[in-house]
Amino acid sequence: MSDTPSAAERLPPSEKAKQFPASPGVYLMKDAEGRVIYVGKAKVLRSRASHYFTKAAAEDARTAELVKVIADIEHIPAESEVDALLMEARLIKDIQPRFNIELKDNKTFPYLQIRIREEFPRVEFTRLPRSKGVRLYGPFTSAKSLRVAIQVLQRVFQFRTCGLNIKSSNDQWRWFRPCILHSIRQCTAPCNFRVSREDYRKQIRRLCMVLDGKKDKLIAELATQMQEASVKLEFEKAARLRDEIAALKSLGLRGDVDKDVQPEVFHIEPRKGSVGLRKVLGLSQTPRTIEGVDIAHLSGQETVASLVSFIDGLPFKPHYRRYKIKSVEGVDDFASIREVIARRFRNAIGQGEEEQPFPDILLIDGGKGQLNAALEVFRMLGKEPPCLISLAKQQEEIYRPGEAEPLRLSRHSAALRLLQYVRDEAHRFAQHYHHLLRKKKYEE
Repeated sequence: MSDTPSAAERLPPSEKAKQFPASPGVYLMKDAEGRVIYVGKAKVLRSRASHYFTKAAAEDARTAELVKVIADIEHIPAESEVDALLMEARLIKDIQPRFNIELKDNKTFPYLQIRIREEFPRVEFTRLPRSKGVRLYGPFTSAKSLRVAIQVLQRVFQFRTCGLNIKSSNDQWRWFRPCILHSIRQCTAPCNFRVSREDYRKQIRRLCMVLDGKKDKLIAELATQMQEASVKLEFEKAARLRDEIAALKSLGLRGDVDKDVQPEVFHIEPRKGSVGLRKVLGLSQTPRTIEGVDIAHLSGQETVASLVSFIDGLPFKPHYRRYKIKSVEGVDDFASIREVIARRFRNAIGQGEEEQPFPDILLIDGGKGQLNAALEVFRMLGKEPPCLISLAKQQEEIYRPGEAEPLRLSRHSAALRLLQYVRDEAHRFAQHYHHLLRKKKYEE
């Protein structure tokens, strides 16, 4: 693949923006030095990005200074507007662009958390979700809408949001005085045993059905009540119901708990994860070094690969590498994996000044096909591979050479969470583009 810029890449930014797709995504503004100076999201990339090159944008006090220094523009497509918003936030936190004022802090998107293992599960708004004993929904793109939606759902399902540690075996709760939420029929008062454990958990199951996407019936009921209030000229009630319907609809504006991971909110236990990997993979020693490989197609065009390095369960960024795939035309993940593995390991032990020892574990992002592609390279090089595994995204299954069935670990397993951390970091390093947008060249 040639390193010469294509005709599209040589276009001025105003013309490049006109060629962006009419679909959701993220756009990245660069200055003359190639540095990212602004990251934005768009429902329609072409129209949003093109707006910056209009007379109105040049005269608007909010964008005038930015417009003056835009020398180039790139984009990353997203599957939906929500995906674009979450991608924008992750990029801004990673890159810290000069003209992005919001989202630079450590504030995270919120979750709705149900402590499902409690006898009487509580429902919570949280930015720091627990990793065990909960059912999570989110991350949500609007904290305000999530808070309003919880209030609406509480009026319907009457669940508790308090922090009380209620145990049915403790009779003292029979003399506990319920709060005002019970008086106004927004909580069935498990704190006073006014609802049985079984009936309360039925309330929670119905709530989960709504959160799992079966909320149309509830919205229809609220819409009917809103129409009745309007007919009766109860406009304040109708307006409240209108806002509640909007809040419930906004519950769909959320990411996926597994796919849209916010690294800063989920704690990883590196040592525990490493020890767990030794056990589940049958290794003779606790692994100290893990390398992860991911393939990415940036802007649907050039294919790149990332290689991240972890030592004792933590990222070791000096050993991160990015490769521009040279031998593959079009989209071919298997061939791309073969190329990057060959380039990484042909200079391994005993091959000169650039030698780099094998990691204890080599993790490939993908399934059995990706794993076999990597294995072929070691056979071709005549070298025994390290502990070689792949991690498939959908079911989080671990594939190993010579094993017909994948290894399936608990979603709460420290070993799996460490592998996910490596895999997701490799994906972030490839996809999130900021290393590519510096002056640093691809690995040759």
